[in-house]
Amino acid sequence: MAKANSPKTVSSNNLHPLPGYVLVKPLEAQKQTASGIYLPDSHDEKPQQGTVLAVGSEWVTEHGATIKAPVKANDTVIYKKWGGNDVKIEDVEYQFLKFEDILAIVK
Repeated sequence: MAKANSPKTVSSNNLHPLPGYVLVKPLEAQKQTASGIYLPDSHDEKPQQGTVLAVGSEWVTEHGATIKAPVKANDTVIYKKWGGNDVKIEDVEYQFLKFEDILAIVK
């Protein structure tokens, strides 16, 4: 009798994005304004800045053009507000973003 494969545990360390995508860990949402006012949890907005954890390989468009990754692991990036796909792993939210969803690298 063959032994069944046990399911792998998913963590951010063993996720590798497909071509044209990056895995980003969003920064924590601000809980306090610049003037010192604390915001309630119900006011939390989706962050638009995060740290790149993994980068997929270059992407070949339908027209044959090759798009290289605009970022590398550990870059801090700003991305589109409604871009990407949320993934929750072990109570931590991550974003899978297309290369085109990344707006800037924070230096």
